[in-house]
Amino acid sequence: MKIYCVQLDIAWEDKRANFARVERLLSAAAPEQGSLVRLPEMFATGFSMGVGRIREGAERETEAFLGAMAKKLRVFLLGGVVIAETDGKGRNQAVAFSPDGGEIARYSKLQPFTPGGEAEHYAAGKEVVVFPWQGFVVSPFVCYDLRFPEHFRQAVRSGAQLITVIANWPIQRIQHWVTLLQARAIEDQAYVAGVNRCGADPKLAYNGRSLIVSPRGDILADAGNGECVISAELGLEELLAYRKELPFLADMRA
Repeated sequence: MKIYCVQLDIAWEDKRANFARVERLLSAAAPEQGSLVRLPEMFATGFSMGVGRIREGAERETEAFLGAMAKKLRVFLLGGVVIAETDGKGRNQAVAFSPDGGEIARYSKLQPFTPGGEAEHYAAGKEVVVFPWQGFVVSPFVCYDLRFPEHFRQAVRSGAQLITVIANWPIQRIQHWVTLLQARAIEDQAYVAGVNRCGADPKLAYNGRSLIVSPRGDILADAGNGECVISAELGLEELLAYRKELPFLADMRA
């Protein structure tokens, strides 16, 4: 089955504009039914600390959009949303929907980006999440999580074979993004797909480089710098054969 990464230039704190951009990109890409399609971290608003302005309201408009698009295209669709906690802080989440429009997984970012002030506005998640997709076990992560390999190890121990990372990763550290995605794939013998944004927000510039990486660390698809949709065919049998050929994961220690 195929996995898709939708790389877009996110309009700042403008959900309607971003819904339209995503719909345009997906309509042009026409993803295969049953495939897994992924949108960046906070795709509807940009990486904003204004929780009160961008959080999901009573109508859960971003989640409703994701569910409706998943149902319309008959795909599994994962994207970044912001919800509010009772203490006023937010949760930076990755939420996945099935082709029938129903929610199938919800993950809260384990590592808020402390250097950028995220931890002051967003509460940290508490656990790794996995969900099934077309025979694969998938584990979603968000941006800064990528720098903490211990969380990815926990995902693999929970059965993960495909790891996804949604992000707003800035241009000045983009080589770290590329290298770390390949490192997580190699050390965890898993497919890794990272989807980033492009363009700019009021503070930072972004040059995309959304990637799909094989368990051997080979780059299967690279989005480059602009708005686009990339895809790659994933093979579960090939992954299992590779893990059997080189059983590195059997030597993991607690």
